[in-house]
Amino acid sequence: MFLPEAVKYCIETLTQAGFAAYAVGGCVRDALLGLTPHDYDLCTNALPAQTAALFAGHTLVRSGEKHGTIGVVVAGEVIEITTFRTEGGYQDSRHPDWVSFVSSLEEDLSRRDFTVNAMAYSPKTGYVDPFGGREDLKAGILRTVGDAELRFTEDALRILRGVRFSVRFRLSPEKATLSAMRKLAPCMDKLARERVFDELCKLIPLVTAEDLHTFRDILTQALPPLASCVDFQQHTPHHRYDVYTHTAKVVEAMPAEPVLRWAALLHDCGKPDCFFLDENGKGHFHGHASVSAEKADALLQSLKAPTALRERVVFLISHHMTELTPDRKLLRRRLGKYGVDATFQLLTLQEADFGGKGTEEVTDTFAQTRRLLDQILAEDACLTVQDLLLDGHDLLKLGFPAGKVLGNCLSYLLEQVQDEKISNNRDALLAEANEFLRSNV
Repeated sequence: MFLPEAVKYCIETLTQAGFAAYAVGGCVRDALLGLTPHDYDLCTNALPAQTAALFAGHTLVRSGEKHGTIGVVVAGEVIEITTFRTEGGYQDSRHPDWVSFVSSLEEDLSRRDFTVNAMAYSPKTGYVDPFGGREDLKAGILRTVGDAELRFTEDALRILRGVRFSVRFRLSPEKATLSAMRKLAPCMDKLARERVFDELCKLIPLVTAEDLHTFRDILTQALPPLASCVDFQQHTPHHRYDVYTHTAKVVEAMPAEPVLRWAALLHDCGKPDCFFLDENGKGHFHGHASVSAEKADALLQSLKAPTALRERVVFLISHHMTELTPDRKLLRRRLGKYGVDATFQLLTLQEADFGGKGTEEVTDTFAQTRRLLDQILAEDACLTVQDLLLDGHDLLKLGFPAGKVLGNCLSYLLEQVQDEKISNNRDALLAEANEFLRSNV
């Protein structure tokens, strides 16, 4: 197993002092899968104070010391070194109630979540794998270390982590593991919302439509607005699938970018609340974009999502039924009002939404719209008031009073330019502004 120089240095320093030292957990798993680990965690039988003394010449990060972890800064990189330990339950769903240091590597590995994460490696002894993690990786199996229900009761976030590992590494949870994940999913309600959000953000960009169905019971527990979408039939010729299946198709079609995936996941979550069956047996969902946006906003606030992400997701959901067609005037107004990034994201969501219907409908409208948007941007079009070749100072010189009328005139001039009724040149704008002044002041 390849180890970076900083990691080898830490292991050698510990072993030369007479301690055992191993790379452990995810870095070992990733290396066995042929992936490049993002970080390397080490474990040792040295107590935290002994580790700190050995690396006294380095900057140390001691925030995790009471749980056995000392961070050593080597060549600008923090290498976390943790004493072999066993631990109690997680009453706060985050930290163990107690930690006890032990001398046995196997005892340390036995407290970990899944067999594929319970392996260690050192240049001196090679791989240490007491729970069959290597065989599980080869067989494509996700299995807990020891009793599955106990592992998930200790920390319910392991349920979502299990989903993520399964999805990311294409591992199938073995029967007892999956059964415990589903049974104990309600325990996730006790978790700190920030932890749940962080785990979901790692997971959602990875999932396929099949994954969303396989782990449906778990994900709808973590994301309550989706629960009512499961098996909710739409009763319309424009949709082949129930709301949840349609949603899964839309998510899979989106780029693996958090804002877009979150928007896709929640874009129709308000549909069941808006459902109406007419006298012909056809389903309607009037106002569902607005209701879905409200539900998404409430959920993301409860998860304590960053404001910028939440606001953009809510915007995309609330506008996902807004017209975007290859109409130059319309698109210029949309670009001016929504901004370039938001307009393209909205078009991406609408295209995935259309493709997720499961019908035979075919259109090239989205490609045409995207090409026209590119053309408009290439033309350096006038999209906002700031793009006008005239500003508020010019209007003041014409005799406009400062305030609302002046602002209304600038908005009016932008509309005239975007509708191609006047061109964006100074003389035309001044002439139109004079007309506006005579009519409104």
